[in-house]
Amino acid sequence: MVKLVNQTIFATKIKGKKLYIFSGKDLRALFGVSVGASSALLHRYKKQGFILQLKRGAYVFPDVLPPDVYVANKLYSPSYLSLEFALSYHGIIPETVYEITSITTKATRRFEALGKMFSYRKIKKVAYTGYEIQKQQGLSFYLAEAEKAFVDANYLRLKNKQKPISRFNKEKLNPEKALRYAKLFNQPKLVGIIKSTLQ
Repeated sequence: MVKLVNQTIFATKIKGKKLYIFSGKDLRALFGVSVGASSALLHRYKKQGFILQLKRGAYVFPDVLPPDVYVANKLYSPSYLSLEFALSYHGIIPETVYEITSITTKATRRFEALGKMFSYRKIKKVAYTGYEIQKQQGLSFYLAEAEKAFVDANYLRLKNKQKPISRFNKEKLNPEKALRYAKLFNQPKLVGIIKSTLQ
């Protein structure tokens, strides 16, 4: 059965379903193959360089790579893009950020995929909000609002005994909204930082 799924059929069917990131489970559903056969196919095509592995159980085609922002959401979920990456995306900080930073309710993790670093920082569930759906290349992803990214970043800086963000575009932030997000963390010191930096 493995031999029947040649590269052309394999690629046509997966791309036709718009599965930009796919797994063995997707193969089993699409081609009706066993767990062993789907693993063998993925292993063979990965070895040939026909597909790339993002992480264990997640693959992409090198010729139709989804945007990094979409990959970030799918690599580790639940998650939304935040911190320095989102602040740069919104034009709040002047720096270009190369690490793709996200927030999650799961354990803090880092992945290297497609030659890039994807990092995920844990926050409490009650503060896991303040993100919106954006689109890139027709694919949806979750991105923190500018104010939430600013609060998330300052929360983690406070936690790591680092100084608050000092270089940023204040005019692009709504102080009232940022304060509402800061209060979710139930940390008076964070609320004080947001108040003083955005006054």
